[in-house]
Amino acid sequence: MDLRHHPNRPGGPVYFVGDAHIGTAAPAVEADKESRLLRLLDEVDERAAALVLVGDLFDFWFEYRHAIPSRGFAVLARLHRLVQSGLPIDFLGGNHDWWAGSFLESRVGVRAHSEPIDVECQGRRLFLAHGDGLVPGDNGYRVLRRIFRNPLAIKAYRWLHPDFGIPLATHSSHSSRRHMETRPIVGPHLWQTVATPQFHRGRDAVLIGHFHLPIHIQSPGRDFIVNGDWMGHWSYSVLEGGQFTLRIWPEGRVVPPKQTT
Repeated sequence: MDLRHHPNRPGGPVYFVGDAHIGTAAPAVEADKESRLLRLLDEVDERAAALVLVGDLFDFWFEYRHAIPSRGFAVLARLHRLVQSGLPIDFLGGNHDWWAGSFLESRVGVRAHSEPIDVECQGRRLFLAHGDGLVPGDNGYRVLRRIFRNPLAIKAYRWLHPDFGIPLATHSSHSSRRHMETRPIVGPHLWQTVATPQFHRGRDAVLIGHFHLPIHIQSPGRDFIVNGDWMGHWSYSVLEGGQFTLRIWPEGRVVPPKQTT
């Protein structure tokens, strides 16, 4: 597939941001996080040709038939305005917001993906994914992932009243995130286990989220980016003129890529 582009900025940059985990903290902390994200989206509105949300925008997301989580409404409204202005937005479901779907597509206007996607953009062949379940050996999680994404499981969860179901899942999401944060993140290991198989399949750039640590590794003609997060690192990525940069907001400081052979 191809990334769509803003009709008035077909040659502009593509922005990648994710792992904001909206809904994780006290109201004042959440307000600061959302304020920072809205200001980044102002920059996206001014410059970008497309935006990709790399998953876990929300710490929990579930669409009931007549209700959605209320946290993050300001961000959803801003995304809707961006779509209305002509900006294409792709949403990769993460392990915390994998139930994203019809509301985000029909009401907000983003294009939601429940699986990794292959993209042709700016002369690059990209593999884009949230990143959960890609490291070999995580078989237990893969089984759990299939169960939770099963249509019968989704239908059953909708029988829970939102005032019970949303707090229950939010508590579970917090526990899952704390467990993941105890795992050491090793860039070269991810390069070998996640990026290299995709390079062998013909992609020349791999971008993921999930691991919360900003990492950019390069070899000639290849890029591997772990996008960091929007809850402390304030990191995001930009593809412009066929070149990737991993940046830190608000200065846009570039994280120097590590070179490998």
